[in-house]
Amino acid sequence: MYQNFTLTKVPERTQKPRESGFTMVMDKGLSCREVEDLIERGGNFIDIVKLGWATSFVTAKLKEKIEIYRSAGIPCYLGGTLFEAFIVRNQFDDYRKLLDKYNLQHAEVSDGSIELNHDEKCNYIAALAQQVTVLSEVGSKDAEKIIPPSKWVKLMQAELQAGSWKVIGEARESGNVGLFRSTGEVRSGLVEDIISSVPVEKIIWEAPQKEQQVFFVKLCGANVNLGNIAPHEIIPLETVRLGLRSDTFHHFLNKL
Repeated sequence: MYQNFTLTKVPERTQKPRESGFTMVMDKGLSCREVEDLIERGGNFIDIVKLGWATSFVTAKLKEKIEIYRSAGIPCYLGGTLFEAFIVRNQFDDYRKLLDKYNLQHAEVSDGSIELNHDEKCNYIAALAQQVTVLSEVGSKDAEKIIPPSKWVKLMQAELQAGSWKVIGEARESGNVGLFRSTGEVRSGLVEDIISSVPVEKIIWEAPQKEQQVFFVKLCGANVNLGNIAPHEIIPLETVRLGLRSDTFHHFLNKL
């Protein structure tokens, strides 16, 4: 982990490649030059990149951009909404071919925008797990659709059993659905129910807002898995993880 000088009482961060302390960054259409700048600025802190929703469909120089990430040791994958766009059109085989075309080693399976029988979703997970490393997303993008905590747990457990490497708690890039209320406030009871039944290292919490990131760091520690992090928030998030921002400044001092 890149640090310019020494401070005592700083949480120890896991090293890449890691199973916990994972940061998933949301790329919503960066150019190749912007990706190069992103890697120079914070590549040491990025574990994986999601090419948000279906932005890859209209992103210029997609193959070149994926290769820049790959050359830096950062895998990337296509957003779950793109998977759903293929599924709703009965193009699953085409989707699998797309993964091979771009030599992608990860894929996301989600059903946040479509109605998909959960057994069928698990079948897609199992099929793709034979080809790539699968991340699956639980939760709806519809703010009116409230999933009870017991169902969140059941869905996550079933998807891990089906072959998901990690499960993602839905929040969208805005952080106001799924795990969160429309105000961005964390549904803390839901989160606590989930972590009491699902291994925390198997969960990536989508937490695009600073207050949400602080909540999870305080709850689960510096090495919690967080996702949907904006490119310009990578360094700020790392300071939150290390207790070097006011929001977590005293949290770790009192424990280390």
